[in-house]
Amino acid sequence: MAQLTLQGLQKTYPNGFQAVHGVDLQVRDGEFMVFVGPSGCAKSTLLRMIAGLESITGGELRIGERVVNSLPPKQRGIAMVFQNYALYPHMKVYDNLAFGLRLSGVSKTEVDQRVRHAAQLLEMEHLLDRYPKQLSGGQAQRVAVGRAIVKKPEVFLFDEPLSNLDAKLRANMRVRLTELHRTLREAGQPATVVYVTHDQVEAMTMGERICVLKEGVIQQVDTPTALYDRPANAFVAGFIGSPEMNLHEAELLAEGDTRVLQLGGVRLPLPARVAVAPGRVRFGLRPEHLSVLSRAQGDALAVPATLRFLEHMGNEVFVHADIGSAAVTARVPADQLGELPRLGRGDSFVLHAQMAASHWFDADSGLRLAA
Repeated sequence: MAQLTLQGLQKTYPNGFQAVHGVDLQVRDGEFMVFVGPSGCAKSTLLRMIAGLESITGGELRIGERVVNSLPPKQRGIAMVFQNYALYPHMKVYDNLAFGLRLSGVSKTEVDQRVRHAAQLLEMEHLLDRYPKQLSGGQAQRVAVGRAIVKKPEVFLFDEPLSNLDAKLRANMRVRLTELHRTLREAGQPATVVYVTHDQVEAMTMGERICVLKEGVIQQVDTPTALYDRPANAFVAGFIGSPEMNLHEAELLAEGDTRVLQLGGVRLPLPARVAVAPGRVRFGLRPEHLSVLSRAQGDALAVPATLRFLEHMGNEVFVHADIGSAAVTARVPADQLGELPRLGRGDSFVLHAQMAASHWFDADSGLRLAA
């Protein structure tokens, strides 16, 4: 495997549109890196630049010690798994896996060894004699991954490979791909992976590190936990997490030694440990830090709210409410709703906000503020 280094990488199209703005990133040898962001953030463009399917306008791309800017895809030591799998319909699974190796002149014995090893890793030995039309979506996806594995590339590239699967299969394949990466590492064959997705749940559950992109610019690169707990800016805070963080523009006032947050027309006193400078801010609080039952521990603040509606998710309920004019969502265990199910739209109740878990961002730049 190999380290992947992007230094000042740029992509500008002939019409002058700049899709990628000087990206600097290092993907470690054997790391599972996820590119995530909304549609149009250039994550797939960046992946195609690494693969050699898009030209590089500026900067340098290294795979291992080699600069590969001008190399064709087949000379870069990469294998790519696409969204649509692109299996040969007239070939059995075995031949789909073996086809590229045969074209490269690999011996018949080694072809068979690599194909059967990949089939074993992906638990699909029983599929080798089937045609693609006889496969389910999940099975076809495994064949596409197997075709990448047999090449023994330096870098694996995945372009939204699970987006065509239903929710249950996506969850199953997330586990399979993550376990496969760990299995290869434990077997002394660490796989450097770059995985593109628009689904932040996929990113959080699969990535060892995550690169969050917006309009061709990296917003933050960090572990899933660090992204969730300490987002670098308001965009990352709002994008990572489901339901998303409650984010609102607000006014922070200093009244003697006390800080008071003016949110949606409601005044909220803050705990002493919050030491953000007074002024306009973007205030953030994750849904799990809002409760409908008072908590004995911590310094939860009782906040008057009005109910909008309840979204039942099974073991938990998303409570949509208003604090003054500010719409918020609370993530509440189903057995802790109290009297809330008996209330109607517009009825008053009390939310308990764990203000010590709040996030603060600059109102203009969106950058995180020290608190």
